Amino acid sequence: MNVGFIGIGKLGEPCAYQMSKHYNVIGYDTAIVNSRFLQAMTIEECVTDRDIIFVAVPTPHDERYDGKDPTCHLEPKDFDYSIADTVLSEIAKYTTKDQLVVLISTVLPGTVRRIFQKHFDSFRFVYNPYLIAMGTVEYDMVNPEMIIIGTEDGSLTGDAQELIDFYKPIMQNDPRIEVGTWDEAEAIKIFYNTWISSKLALVNMMQDVAERNGNMNVDVVTDALAKSTFRINGPKYMTAGLGDGGACHPRDNIALRSMANRLDLGYDLFDAIMVAREQQAKNMAKELVSYGLPVVIVGKSYKPGVEYSAGSISILTGEYVKQLGTQVHYVDDDNCDDLRDNEPYDETLPHTFLMAHSSAITYDDKDILNAVIDPVPGSVIVDPWRKHPEITGVKVIHYGNTRNR
Repeated sequence: MNVGFIGIGKLGEPCAYQMSKHYNVIGYDTAIVNSRFLQAMTIEECVTDRDIIFVAVPTPHDERYDGKDPTCHLEPKDFDYSIADTVLSEIAKYTTKDQLVVLISTVLPGTVRRIFQKHFDSFRFVYNPYLIAMGTVEYDMVNPEMIIIGTEDGSLTGDAQELIDFYKPIMQNDPRIEVGTWDEAEAIKIFYNTWISSKLALVNMMQDVAERNGNMNVDVVTDALAKSTFRINGPKYMTAGLGDGGACHPRDNIALRSMANRLDLGYDLFDAIMVAREQQAKNMAKELVSYGLPVVIVGKSYKPGVEYSAGSISILTGEYVKQLGTQVHYVDDDNCDDLRDNEPYDETLPHTFLMAHSSAITYDDKDILNAVIDPVPGSVIVDPWRKHPEITGVKVIHYGNTRNR
């Protein structure tokens, strides 16, 4: 197979070299590179008659935004996509639909569809960002945690399968394959990176607390948490839905705000967490009232299977619904003991139902669901857990899944 590789710098050259062990590779860069394979002098030379063309060009920030200087006071900026846009435009001049172009460069969700798609009439396209760290590029290239593949509609297309087959002789660790839309693939890559940043910020915050509070070795704290694979280091709490609740978690963050102030840490991650939680509830409330119907929140308790409403995100969301001028009712299949605003609603009229915390949705018990609500035609069901089945005459919104919306 003939491969073209555009962008053979610190990341691209080692990746292309690993490919060259199995395929006929030619690379291109604006600079002369000490590459371990043939280098073309033009993009045209690099792409002509190539079966697959990889694009690994920079998507840089302004130099002030690279993190070595303070940036919090600067205006937020997206990446600079001009290099990638120019290269894809140039590739389009010399390619046909017989050729597959694969973009590796890091971009924000929506970028491929918004900026680059205009070039795709001349070639086939897959978005395929790499999870590679400087210093271990060649190892990471052939031992990735996963291979991320983005197609236009998120399906396993023939182009996606061609790329998977291309990688099979190269990879040494049989990585899992994650296929999604262009936007989902973009999000997997960028949130993977920022997850690491967030984790390091939390760990180093514990270090700051140890220094300011005294009588602490941060390693005792972090080692204990690192071994906690039941909830915090594992797949638990990795389903998007409604915010955190209960008698402990929200108030812990609120109390920790006072500690951050008392110890003069100079920052307050706990406030950011609570602001995000409350804004997410507001966003949900806006979705609920957008349908112009009275709202019924299914699940007043803070989670299924308990009869307590302390810290309930359902009630918080309901308060924002009221602020937006819409009537709200609560029903609870777990018999929540808090009867605030639990007046009955007219079941003969259409309503918008929020499947907040329900055993029916969480545990897939459809018998319970049918006993709790019986929506009439014209009603709307908003399900943030994306499990509710379709109902004739009722609009079912799988909140968080906008593929078909």
